[in-house]
Amino acid sequence: MSVFTNKVVVITGGSEGIGKALVESFLNLGATVATCSRNYDKLYQLQSTHSGKPLMIYTTDVSKEQECKNFIDAVVSSFGRIDILINNAGISMRALVIDAELDTIKKVMDINFWGTVYCTKFALPHILNTKGSIVGVSSIAGFRGLPGRSGYSASKFAVNGFMEVLRTELLQSGVNVMWVCPGFTTSNIRNASLNSKGQSHGESSMDEGNMMSATECAQHIIKAIEKRKRTLILTFTGKKTVFLNKLFPKIADKFTYNFFYKKGELIK
Repeated sequence: MSVFTNKVVVITGGSEGIGKALVESFLNLGATVATCSRNYDKLYQLQSTHSGKPLMIYTTDVSKEQECKNFIDAVVSSFGRIDILINNAGISMRALVIDAELDTIKKVMDINFWGTVYCTKFALPHILNTKGSIVGVSSIAGFRGLPGRSGYSASKFAVNGFMEVLRTELLQSGVNVMWVCPGFTTSNIRNASLNSKGQSHGESSMDEGNMMSATECAQHIIKAIEKRKRTLILTFTGKKTVFLNKLFPKIADKFTYNFFYKKGELIK
């Protein structure tokens, strides 16, 4: 048995990437898992793969308040409680500010930030009852603005701030609040990221060969939840970026520019 046996774990964006790896890992640890995504076919495939295990799927667009409420209400109706909420659903973008349409930035904010706020708000009374955990899957981009990713960075800065406020408000409640910054991880988020027009960007030019796998990332997150950590920053590059940006911001500007620009062209 693990500490997560029979715990009810809610994970948004569980149809692929880190979310899917979290779903599968928690199921293997004996947890009851509820997950949502906009893509029903991928959710159904995930459920079919884990037939016989306590997995609930629910089609949800987390940028819509009512759909988030419906999802959380369905979880509580089915299982009677929520022990852990992991706000993982997210989308990225690849466009310079001067080129990006405002609707593109707004769409990223609606999914990444407001999706986190909606699900947390509706799940909070139930997590207070269980003295459980609330997790926000953020990004190194939530500590350091990244070129070509203005809406994504803004949304992750907002998630970090929201989680920090919530953690302080709940300091004496028994609930743990944690935000996770995975760094570069192999997932579909780059291919599914939005271009300047708000359409799927398609294939990414970034090399995923040396990136952390989604499964490894999920294992780090689960261990941090078990230890009830405050923050989790992953990968050497991620930790170096946060350190430089905090103590030597001008150097961080140059470091970030050189990382994302090759021969004057932005890596997308």
